[in-house]
Amino acid sequence: MKKKTIIFDCDTGTDDAIAIISALYSQELDIKAFTTVSGNVHLNHTSQNTLNLVDYLGFDIKVAKGADRPLKRKLEITQCHGENGLGSIELPKSKKDFYEKDAVETIYEEAVKLNGELEIVAVAPLTNIANAILKYPELKTLIKHITVMGGAIQGGNMSPVAEFNIFVDPESARIVFESGIPLKMVGLDVTEKTVIEKEEIHKYENLKSKAGKLVFDILKYMVERNEDGSFEGAVMHDGLALSTCVHPEFIKTQECYANVETKGEFTYGHTFCDIENRSSKDKNCNVAVEVDAKAYKKWLFDTICKAEN
Repeated sequence: MKKKTIIFDCDTGTDDAIAIISALYSQELDIKAFTTVSGNVHLNHTSQNTLNLVDYLGFDIKVAKGADRPLKRKLEITQCHGENGLGSIELPKSKKDFYEKDAVETIYEEAVKLNGELEIVAVAPLTNIANAILKYPELKTLIKHITVMGGAIQGGNMSPVAEFNIFVDPESARIVFESGIPLKMVGLDVTEKTVIEKEEIHKYENLKSKAGKLVFDILKYMVERNEDGSFEGAVMHDGLALSTCVHPEFIKTQECYANVETKGEFTYGHTFCDIENRSSKDKNCNVAVEVDAKAYKKWLFDTICKAEN
């Protein structure tokens, strides 16, 4: 099976970290770089978390810093990932340096090298991707596909109609949705159904690898932070989106016209998904509508079990 070549664009918090770990140990992926952006926490934390995590698990994959703020708006961060983004988890600080090029230049560099075969998995605000498209419009034909964790057909977690990653930088999201690059949106409609429950996390505790123990610690934090009802539990938003690159059967999608609201007083950051084709606009996105959460969770555990160190 030919591996998919990807760049993983992230704002590494708790569920991002689990997605990164599963990506590192997936035998179906060839990760060319991690690019970081402000989102769950500020850029200095998301970047250092990513570098620390990749190094801690023994991988030599470049980590490139990206945007420290949205395209036009003031940055809004969430509190559910703790002060540094990884809750109570403290990873050893990597002695390695960040990649010499920033996220935009890294995306462009790899896209040119791969000549149309590069895919991007974006599980954060889409600022880096939009900035890359603005600077290098030819990326519209050089990027094979983008998987976005973000948005929702209905509902939201930052407002009644807006999901966090899109809400943080809707102007960037709109650029990506209008780019013409083949796009898949894995939103709250399916990710909120992909929950690892308290009784399910202990099988990770029994794994002997660094990766297994780390996943257990992160899941434990995610479950415990929800015990007072303040934050969601161990919802695998980013991990699910990542997994669909190699296992599209984990979700059912519907092709439709999708875009992002950037001006509405009450609908700012809303992902407009014309599932019923009422607008008659050209379809530009495959939007996730159903999920096989059980299959994803089995894949995640089986993937983490492959870690030997």
